[in-house]
Amino acid sequence: MARKKSEFVVVVEKKSKNMDILKDKIKKAVPVLEKELDEKNPMALPRLAKVVINTGTGRLRDKKRDELIADRLAKITGQKCAPRGAKKSIASFKVRQGEIVGHTVTLRGQKMFDFLNMLINVAMPRIRDFKGYDEKSIDNMGNMTIGVREHIIFPQTADEEARDIFGFSVTIQTTAKNKKEALAFFKAVGFPFKKIV
Repeated sequence: MARKKSEFVVVVEKKSKNMDILKDKIKKAVPVLEKELDEKNPMALPRLAKVVINTGTGRLRDKKRDELIADRLAKITGQKCAPRGAKKSIASFKVRQGEIVGHTVTLRGQKMFDFLNMLINVAMPRIRDFKGYDEKSIDNMGNMTIGVREHIIFPQTADEEARDIFGFSVTIQTTAKNKKEALAFFKAVGFPFKKIV
């Protein structure tokens, strides 16, 4: 019996018919990267390793809000998220050790590519006054961390009530050895960056 496709995969397929898939962009970017990074071996070029999505549950300890965040994050990523507990008790923040303070999702393989296709081609164009990401969002280890202020930019949650809007961070880990290699890779595959005037 054929496996039923998830709601997430169906949305990605519908949106990606008229646009370049990330895997195709990476293949097309190989000759450009070889020339720019002066690398003859294509296996030594930067590649995507994994994507980690993190979100906090906020100062208010509300079990329903925690469940709502976990449910919507699962819809956006196509994978169930893991709760994260506080490492130690902090009296001034009224936090006890082990209390759930956030959720995280780690994506690899096809789910990673599906999420990044959705992020670049569907979600980013829906961000108000978006002019691209700052090059400073790439660290010296070759990883890029970006913030999403409102989860409703993703079509999987757009039809739901616009209350309890939350943000999350997206860390894209690559095999790049330094910031220069990572920046060249992200530009080659179509990540939008701010133009330096």
